[in-house]
Order: sequence, then C-alpha cells, then structure tokens
Amino acid sequence: MDGGLILLVFLALLFAWGLNRVRRMFRLGPVGYMGVVIVFVIAMLLVWGQTKL
Repeated sequence: MDGGLILLVFLALLFAWGLNRVRRMFRLGPVGYMGVVIVFVIAMLLVWGQTKL
C-alpha cells in the first residue's frame, strides 16, 4: 500500500467520527447520513485519482 491511500483511510475514519457527532447535533436521518458519506467517498476517490495521474 502506498502512503496516500493509508492517509485517505485515516481521513475517512476521522471524517466518520466527526460526522457521527454532527449527525447527533443536526438530527440527520439515515438518508441524509448516506448522502454525506457518498459525497465524501466520491470526493476522496477523485482526490486519490488525481494523485495517481
């Protein structure tokens, strides 16, 4: 594994932890939660793809 992928996994875990706290504050339902997670995953894949080119 390369360092960039490890960093992305770490950022994803950090994001998930923070999102859980924010979700409790804003009382997001499961649909809103999944929407935020999907957007985050797509953004991370795009960033990772840019570093590979």
